[in-house]
Amino acid sequence: MALDICVKVAVGAPDVLGDCPFSQRVLLTLEEKKLPYKIHLINVSEKPKWFLEVSPEGKVPVMKLDGKWIADSDVIVGILEEKFPEPSLKTPPEFASVGSKIFGAFVTFLKSKESNDGSEKALVDELEALDNHLKKHSGPFLAGERVTALDLSLAPKLYHIEVALGHYKKWSIPEILTNVRKYAEALFARESFEKTKAKKEFVVAGWASKVNE
Repeated sequence: MALDICVKVAVGAPDVLGDCPFSQRVLLTLEEKKLPYKIHLINVSEKPKWFLEVSPEGKVPVMKLDGKWIADSDVIVGILEEKFPEPSLKTPPEFASVGSKIFGAFVTFLKSKESNDGSEKALVDELEALDNHLKKHSGPFLAGERVTALDLSLAPKLYHIEVALGHYKKWSIPEILTNVRKYAEALFARESFEKTKAKKEFVVAGWASKVNE
């Protein structure tokens, strides 16, 4: 039986998957575990009444598991791992915090209006730390040859960095960070990623309101 999942709809395109990296993380998990699912696209600007009844906070992703609607991608992914342990996507605990500050640093830099406020350096520092981790551990993924939940969490975020910063700041991950670049390529090349990613123009549209705040 297909699992029901509510995810963000694309800005300006009512029938197209939107740009939420947390929604994509759950979709990636479902794809990697080969679980059947049914997507419900939610317009987060005009949330339908039925959706607010199952998700009072109005946040996506939300997934129906054992008859209950569950919010928060961390929680959803954890439950999926428990219920469907094969193939395992467990992240070794010692790697759990790798890359955890990258997304916050990206958002700060993307919204920054000052070129010398340190936000670009903060993002580069986080990406350098990721590069050093990848240098020390034979990849291609964070915990070795096998994709884990941590990779599926980072993949959409790296995609947003590439697309949104490329568009709004004409910025890309520094070439010197070869390990990060190779890592992102390996993730983006996966069939699961191709199937679940938002089109670039919808990533750009999704960030427009934040950039113009």
